Amino acid sequence: MKALSTAATGMLAQQLNIEVVSNNIANMNTTGFKRQRAEFQDLLYQNIERVGANSSDAGTVVPSGIQVGVGVRTAGVYRITDQGSLQNTGNTYDMAVNGRGFFNIQLPDGQDAYTRAGSFQVDPTGQLVTPEGYVVQPAIQIPQTATDVSINEQGQVEYLEAGATAPAAAGQLNLVIFPNEVGLEAVGGNMFLESQASGAPVIGLANQNGYGAVLQGFLEQSNVNAVSEITAMISAQRAYELNSKVIQTADEMLQAANNLR
Repeated sequence: MKALSTAATGMLAQQLNIEVVSNNIANMNTTGFKRQRAEFQDLLYQNIERVGANSSDAGTVVPSGIQVGVGVRTAGVYRITDQGSLQNTGNTYDMAVNGRGFFNIQLPDGQDAYTRAGSFQVDPTGQLVTPEGYVVQPAIQIPQTATDVSINEQGQVEYLEAGATAPAAAGQLNLVIFPNEVGLEAVGGNMFLESQASGAPVIGLANQNGYGAVLQGFLEQSNVNAVSEITAMISAQRAYELNSKVIQTADEMLQAANNLR
């Protein structure tokens, strides 16, 4: 009886579904987090009677045939890149991207990483860094004598020193977009890496040619919707219970067949 193995694939699929939903809910307050969704596909079918096969010498064909499915499999876990809401923090070095684009971060091994979480700070040398101390690229140097720092929507960073009447330029923040953003490899810490599926990074200026605007004093919140996730969790739980009921029913049917005298 194939119902046992078929229902088992359904339970495994819903278990993964719950794991994806739980990760979304766990990151409801993670800056720049993008929720994920599990996608499933049906498995191969067993053709007991192939559709379109000849059913007689007169040339008649089977209109529908007999195909029995053998379960479900996970096709992928898709990242949904919808814009999260923007929260005003008032912090000078907090930045959000309103639109497309990622900030470019240099990891300690020299590799480039990309993030939507713009909760930046300055290190003891005045460089703009992530909370882990990773340098934002291109490098932005803020003098210790700066009394005010401003960042416009194009990513231009300027500072004002005591006694100065005009601001001085500290650097230019660029944004990076990808042909396929969902193909980026998530490595934790709100970071993504380029992959073969994502395509090569395309660097450009903020608020121009389809790139998002940089907003100083804001952070992008997670795009997780609590109501949608709870609904998805309940749906997955019910599907899991139904598949377990199928296994129980198939077991009882096998037991009845074994008890025949």
